[in-house]
Amino acid sequence: MLTDLFKLSLNNLRRRKLRSWLTLLGIFIGIAAVVALISLGQGLQTAITGQFSTLSTDKLTIQNSGTGFGPPGSTVVKKLNDHDIKVIEGVRGVELTVTRIIRVVRTEYNSAVSFSYMADIPEDRTKMNMVYDAAQVKVDKGRLLEPGDFGKIIIGSDVADEKTFNKQINIGKKIKINGKDFEVIGILKRGSTFQINDVILMLNKDMEDLLNLNNKVDIIIAQVANGEKPEEVKVRIENALRKDRSEKIGEEDFSVQTPLEAISAVNNILSAVNIVVIGIAMISLIVGGIGIANTMYTSVLERNKEIGTMKAIGAKNSDILYIFVIESGLLGLVGGIIGVIIGSGAALGVSLIANSFFESEIITVNLSIPLIIFAVGFSFLIGIVSGVVPSYQASKLKPVDALRG
Repeated sequence: MLTDLFKLSLNNLRRRKLRSWLTLLGIFIGIAAVVALISLGQGLQTAITGQFSTLSTDKLTIQNSGTGFGPPGSTVVKKLNDHDIKVIEGVRGVELTVTRIIRVVRTEYNSAVSFSYMADIPEDRTKMNMVYDAAQVKVDKGRLLEPGDFGKIIIGSDVADEKTFNKQINIGKKIKINGKDFEVIGILKRGSTFQINDVILMLNKDMEDLLNLNNKVDIIIAQVANGEKPEEVKVRIENALRKDRSEKIGEEDFSVQTPLEAISAVNNILSAVNIVVIGIAMISLIVGGIGIANTMYTSVLERNKEIGTMKAIGAKNSDILYIFVIESGLLGLVGGIIGVIIGSGAALGVSLIANSFFESEIITVNLSIPLIIFAVGFSFLIGIVSGVVPSYQASKLKPVDALRG
């Protein structure tokens, strides 16, 4: 019996091809948006988390509170200073501190102008190696900076690429940075982060002289001693700085962050973004559900005589109800399947374009089976729910009234 009702419902949808496809449109657009946005969001979250995971877990980042957007520590009102460094170095569990300056600079080469991130490299050998290890800096051509390499720089792969200055930069060439020439002695291997690919590195003294910084510090990296827990050392640094600055808990104008906290903060932001975009996509599903309900109401009005005939030859109210519910459920199911296919294709297409543009695995799309099952199942449920009321009204029609209609 159920098979016959299913065949009858399928034939009814086939007879109204154009209307059925127009109804499906709202459903599969919504499902496609949900699948594409969730897949891309998860891929982006995985990629960004992967970038942060390259950071060493035994290093803490200290900086003052910023006032706007820009490189870490570059937008703060009150800069870190030598006194802050001494306070941090006096904390139990801190083995070594390294100061960092990170700015955006104007670069010129081959009569073309661009803007890049620039960071300093300490001149002390131990601190220099610490920075190289923490950032996983490796050269593709040339060599890394050494103590005494004044007037020399190493650049990221994107800076060296011909797309930036319309000409490839090779070892030995000179780049004008903020109006001053610097010789390129190394080109970095392409990394998984855009910061590494678009960075210029020079010795600390060169950077201070170039930007007239006068011993200013953007951030301080603290190396945690072996056997110490980063979270405990972080608390000690916070207490020491808070005491030194006479600040109360919750009123600090500085932050001490572990790599794990950075990953958590990024994940929270991306999760919030995912919730927003999913909410927007769900609106499309609601619109699609309204479309199914509208189609089913119209179908009931158009098929009054058919309903009356079926009841006159012995069809029960439940039979009529099942026919219309199955029809609306099929609309949702087919719309969900088409939506999953379109959404998956869209997500893969966007990831391929993004990865090709950035020449790196920025987004990796992982189409999870639970997501696909949820999308199709939810679409099917939307179809059934949207068709319940019209189906119920159809089942309650009296044969005489239906035949008159």
